[in-house]
Formats: sequence, C-alpha cells, structure tokens
Amino acid sequence: MSSVIKVLLVEDSPVATIVLKRILDASPEIQVVGTACNGLEALELIPKLQPDVICTDFNMAKMNGLEFTQEVMKKYPRPILIISASVQASDTQNVFELMKAGALDVFPKPIGGLASDYARLANELIAKVKVLSGVKVFTRHQRLGGIETSDRPSPKINQLSVNNYQLSRENLKPQTIKLLAVGASTGGPQALQSIISQFPANLPVPVICIQHISEGFLQGLVNWLGCESKLPVRIAGLRELPQAGIIYFPPEKRHLELDSQGRFIYSEGAGEGGHCPSVTVTFKSVANFYGRGAAGVLLTGMGRDGAEGMLAIARVGGLTIAQDRDSCVVFGMPKEAIALGAAQHVLPISAIAPLLLAKLKV
Repeated sequence: MSSVIKVLLVEDSPVATIVLKRILDASPEIQVVGTACNGLEALELIPKLQPDVICTDFNMAKMNGLEFTQEVMKKYPRPILIISASVQASDTQNVFELMKAGALDVFPKPIGGLASDYARLANELIAKVKVLSGVKVFTRHQRLGGIETSDRPSPKINQLSVNNYQLSRENLKPQTIKLLAVGASTGGPQALQSIISQFPANLPVPVICIQHISEGFLQGLVNWLGCESKLPVRIAGLRELPQAGIIYFPPEKRHLELDSQGRFIYSEGAGEGGHCPSVTVTFKSVANFYGRGAAGVLLTGMGRDGAEGMLAIARVGGLTIAQDRDSCVVFGMPKEAIALGAAQHVLPISAIAPLLLAKLKV
C-alpha cells in the first residue's frame, strides 16, 4: 500500500480550516500534517513537515496566495492547490496568474461557505489532492520554466542551444506546415503559455489548442493566453475557416474537427478517456485534412488522450513533437504517444517553440 499523502493546509479562516481538515482527514489516503493561517507561517513549516501537497487560500494577510505560491516554487517546489472564493470561473486574472506562478489547480470555495456546501464537494476536493500528489514540480524563477522570451527572430544557425538542449541541423531543416495542433491536460496552461508566448505576430499558420480544463474556465484561459500572446486567441467559430496567425480553442463540451472544406465543425460524445473536447479527435481530423502539412504537439497531461491522434499525424507524414519527461508536470499523454512510436521529436518545453519556428522559417 502506498504511503499517506501529507497535506499542509494554509487558511486564515478558523472555520474553513476545521471544515477542510475534516474533509481531507476523512480520506484514509490523506493526512493533514499541519495548518498555517498565512503564507509566512506556512513557509516556515514546509521544511519541517515536508508535505506532498499544499492547499492554500488566496486572500490572506501578510502574504497572499499568489505571493506564497511564488515563494514556494522558488524555495520548496511542491504541488499547490488553491482553495479560495477568489478562484471562481469569473476570476480569470487570479486563476491564471496563480497557474503561471506554479499552482497546478484551483478549487473554488462554495459561495454559501456552509459546512454542508463543502460536504457536497468533498469527493471532488479529495480527488484533486490525490491527483496532485502524484505530479512533479520544478523550482521556478522569475521567468516561467526559465524561458527567456524575445521579440527578436530565431537565430538562423546550424545549432540552436535552448537550455542546454541542442537542436541539430536536421531538426532545423524547414518543413511545410499548414496547421499546428497542440494538446495538453494537467500542467497544460503553463506549458501552453510558455510556447505561445514565443510565437511572433507573423506566424504563418493557424494553431488549434485542446486543453482539458474544468467547466467554466475555458473563456478565462482564452482571455489569459490572449494577454500573454502576440497572436489573437479565441474560441473557434462553427464553419469558420482557420486563418494563419490565430490560435483557436474548441468550445466547452465539443470536439473540434474539420469538414471536407477545412472549416471548423463541432461534434459531441466521449473521446479518449471520456474527454470532450478530445485531443485525439482533433488530431485525427487535422491529419485527415492536412496530411503532410499537419503538425501535432502533445504536452504534459494525465492519461493517453492524444496518443492515437499523434500517431495518425505521423502516419500521414506530418510533424510530431512530444514534451519530454523531465519538463512535464505529468508525463502521461506524451509517454503514451512515444510508446506508440508516434513522436518524431521528444523535446523539453523550452525547445518546442524554437524547433517549430525553425521549421516554419520564422
């Protein structure tokens, strides 16, 4: 039997602390090993308690949840779950700034704030903690993942060194790409931000992104990435023809595919692992329409959605890239694609955008 999941609970409300501790301790697989009423107090406890997961409020005196997350990821990187009334689906800026800082997920406190309201969400909270206990995080500095972004064009050289990763001359050989599709799940918003922020305003192809995300948070993700990108980011319109230099997301609870004219269409139903939208559904459709002109990138995420879709792109001669184990929060989806032989390139997150831009001659 696996060891118990040790949780540090950071919460300035005594009532919320009691309720949350009761919920988490009710699971035989979880133990709240310590509580703190603010971020400063929690930072002192982390090296002593060595928690597997940190659950923290957002609005706290002395050090709020964002500041606390930034400090944790610099000094004691751990999976962080934000439990707050300030991370509702309408709180776009809070949610995605927290994720940019290193938080992996959010759990909105029930609006009523009653113990009975928390009880109804107990299973969801326990499930989130269990998922986060199995992921890997990294020390973060001021730039996400240590990536330096620049408005300057990529160097036109035979060897491009990115965070000590060498892109070979063969890797840098231009390739005809007509559309780029990117899939992600757990840890995906951060990974997408790191890639998209490196794309120039003159990107010559459309981009489709499929991100597994809780219902209600899609528009917030789109808005946040739009602020982080030189390119417009939006939800794909029905029957819209993909345009170069625009980043598209499928609408909530819809798969995004292409019809015989290459226009966006929606479909429903359970995809790989029950996901809707599904990475594999979109990847297969892109492979079917664009053939050798398709490019697929599979990023961090749990499960195997996207693996079969990436194989479909590889089989028609398109470009396929999987994020490597060391830079993934969860090496699930990329691992499955690699196991199928579907990934032509396995790269750290910092090397993916430079390779794509080299292939596109940007």
